[in-house]
Amino acid sequence: MTTTTPAEGTTPADESPETVTAQLTNGLTCQMPASSPLARMMRLQRGWVGPSAQERLQILRQARSVAIVGMSPKPERSSYFVGTYLLQSSDFRVYFVNPNATEILGQPVYPDLASLPEVPDIVDVFRKADDIPAVVDEVIAVGAPAIWVQLGIYNEDAARQAEAAGLTVVMDRCIKVEHARFHGGLHLFGFDTGQITARTALR
Repeated sequence: MTTTTPAEGTTPADESPETVTAQLTNGLTCQMPASSPLARMMRLQRGWVGPSAQERLQILRQARSVAIVGMSPKPERSSYFVGTYLLQSSDFRVYFVNPNATEILGQPVYPDLASLPEVPDIVDVFRKADDIPAVVDEVIAVGAPAIWVQLGIYNEDAARQAEAAGLTVVMDRCIKVEHARFHGGLHLFGFDTGQITARTALR
């Protein structure tokens, strides 16, 4: 086993999730109780943690634009689901980056970050862990202030590389889940609550 992540839709890691998802070396995942000895052991193997829930909320509140690197045209892919959500349920200006596509969800697709019409506030990454250092280099080159690496993807060296360059780094977390949680629209296990709240909504 290589990584342990909170199950999508559970509370953040700093809030003691009930279950975690372990990612195996063959790419498959399985869930286990967060209190299990194996889950605790795997968490201890990580030396980098990242921003707290409150800090992640501030990152999302301050952002006005998000670029999704590795956006897929396939509806079954996580990036497609996240891109759809951000277009429909946030006020972010959303850009898609994929050198092998020209249009997704009716939006133009750009070959790289340098081709975007603006520098995005957050670069949300759907790429393999081994690819993250190269993406960090690209983020640094265009001057984007934050990189957000999606749930199930963790590269500690890349996180430290990005922080050393002055970037804000979120890793192994789903931006859709985090946005929906802060917005008040997620049940503990990730289901849409349909909740109507008087709290100020994060869009």
